[in-house]
Amino acid sequence: MQTTSLQQLTVGSLVQTGITEVEATLLLAGVKNVVRNHPCCPTQAWREISKELLTPDQPFLLHQLLLRATFSDWHTVQQGPIPVWTPTPETIQDTNLAGFLRIFDGGRDWLAECTGDPAQDFPLLQRLSHEQPEVFWPPVLKQLRIRFQEQPDRILEEGRTPDTCRWLPGARLNIAASALMARDPDAPAVVWAEEGRPALLHTLSLGQLSRRCLRLAAALRTSGCKPGDAVAIAMPMTVSAVIIYFGIILCGCAVVSIADSFSAAEISTRLQISRAVALFTQDVVVRGNKTLPLFTRIKEAGAPAAIVVPASETKGLQVALRPGDLAWMQFLDLADDTVPFTIHITDAGDTTNILFSSGTTGEPKAIPWSHVTPLRCAVDAWAHQDVRRGDVVCWPTNLGWMMGPWLLYAALLNGAAIALYQGSPLGRDFGQFVAAARVTMLGLVPSIAKAWRSSNCMQGLDWACVRCFSSSGEASAAEDYHWLMARAGYKPVIEYCGGTEIGGGFLSGTLLQPQAPSHFSTATLGSQLVILGEEGRQSPHGSSEALTGELALVPPLLGSSQRLLNRDHFAAYYQGMPKVAGGNLPLRRHGDEVERLPGGFYVAHGRCDDTMNLGGIKVSSVELERACMDALPEVLEAAAVGLPAAGGGPERLALILVLRASGSGAADVAGYKSRCQQAISSKINPLFKVEQVLIKELLPRTASNKVMRRVLRDQLRQRPSRL
Repeated sequence: MQTTSLQQLTVGSLVQTGITEVEATLLLAGVKNVVRNHPCCPTQAWREISKELLTPDQPFLLHQLLLRATFSDWHTVQQGPIPVWTPTPETIQDTNLAGFLRIFDGGRDWLAECTGDPAQDFPLLQRLSHEQPEVFWPPVLKQLRIRFQEQPDRILEEGRTPDTCRWLPGARLNIAASALMARDPDAPAVVWAEEGRPALLHTLSLGQLSRRCLRLAAALRTSGCKPGDAVAIAMPMTVSAVIIYFGIILCGCAVVSIADSFSAAEISTRLQISRAVALFTQDVVVRGNKTLPLFTRIKEAGAPAAIVVPASETKGLQVALRPGDLAWMQFLDLADDTVPFTIHITDAGDTTNILFSSGTTGEPKAIPWSHVTPLRCAVDAWAHQDVRRGDVVCWPTNLGWMMGPWLLYAALLNGAAIALYQGSPLGRDFGQFVAAARVTMLGLVPSIAKAWRSSNCMQGLDWACVRCFSSSGEASAAEDYHWLMARAGYKPVIEYCGGTEIGGGFLSGTLLQPQAPSHFSTATLGSQLVILGEEGRQSPHGSSEALTGELALVPPLLGSSQRLLNRDHFAAYYQGMPKVAGGNLPLRRHGDEVERLPGGFYVAHGRCDDTMNLGGIKVSSVELERACMDALPEVLEAAAVGLPAAGGGPERLALILVLRASGSGAADVAGYKSRCQQAISSKINPLFKVEQVLIKELLPRTASNKVMRRVLRDQLRQRPSRL
């Protein structure tokens, strides 16, 4: 059906979206004026309509109608997705990247090719950032004010394999000191509010935060923790968690990141792999009127000595501690405040954080972050989310996932404040906190935006403070993100795709480029990627070729992992991969299927391997299958696959079961679904929801007997859901 153009709009068609006839008449007059001013440029026409004529609280149907009408002649097959946000010249000149390009001296080749237009020059900068790290990184590190005790000999010392390359060889530092002590000590560092009181803001300055982190580091040292020891954190993302995180690193220990939503078994696995000598946790987790146990699961996990923070200062600890455990204030009193604490300075490659990412074998991969890895977090935020000094950065997350540490470094290394709402991000309270804290960059996973849109809970809130949104963790739905952009008066959503083992992203967007919801517009600075075509053909970023295939990364890549604690790193990421075209190093496997579209945009199609993304959490199919088979003895085989939601968005979990007795219990699909849900909730993660269960006689397999989950995924896409 042909789309109505702006010229064909009528008062009646506008009224059908839910506005009054008077509103429609005035709006139509404004639209006609825009058409006269921009008769042949839909991007300029839409920019004016979205900024001058539309408001966040008008019906979203109206926003959709006007967008479609403005771009009625747009051919997505030839031109790519519709750019719902396009930067103005003023917006471009105000970005971090434009300021950097005004002073950047990239050498003779750079001067020969650059134009002086930041938007035109960004692809050149992106290419140079990977091809010439010795030229690109020194001025960037200066921008980030990284404090080196000893300067690096150079940026990159190449090796015979990706895992023997060394970034910043010879450098000695403590990255936590750069985050805490390189800027104005009176500037806000953390802004937070308690659940139920979103406008009652509490603030710690950078100086106050630094002193509390040093006190915690001193208490750790007094308690007997030595540089190199692993110390776990399993608690919600609170201001105390921030203090604990940086204090552990200042002391020279390595943070072990464990999500507070994990089951006791999952906590135990991570503690054993990391060999943690101590653990910080909270007594309970309070959400609304519910009090959820946390320390109970810590005890069940057989955790080492724990330091327990009370969820409520007024109530105090609500649990009984074990012998050897300490209450929060008892622990802090171990610090000797009369002696200045000496920050542990070490080699740039030493471990600061151990995070976990599920693989395809069931056991999570233990990924060490070094003092170099946070530089990836910081430069991504600086270049792609445009985080600036004085900004307020909010991203509902947890230190158990990479976006928790990412948030801390992305904000503080760029001179911004961290905004924490110590409650659920799904309700109106969270939106009120965003407005009260004057959040400038708001990150989220797509399921949060979907929930907001469904409940309409953010109606009437003023989010004019937001300069951009960002999204990571799972595939998003374009319609949901168009809605989100409209909520803040049309601000861009910067999609961000990467991984724990990357330390940040490899696909993203910038405020220099037009942005289309649910699409990426560039590879990140410092990275290079290729799409693998037929017979291993490599199509690099920068090519105009439209192509779908497995995405692979070109090493070396600053911030990416070079070892695993419990796995062969080379085998996990490089074995069996083709060499970089024209080079000697193998490509780095990542496992995502990506499509490059006309206009330079990319869209992600999910995992190529046997992992999936549920609610922003990567989990292996094997883990889910094992949990179900252990709990259901009558199940002979199980296959777990992730299905994309209709219209885009987060993956949905489907389980295919083969019963030991053929045909037995096949009618009780609801019962199997309930029991599988219970097993996954108790053994893996209560946030994972089983959407669909199917009983089959056999699972499709390859000649080598591997389950063909991709075939199952395709079959499920073609049939109605059986819930």
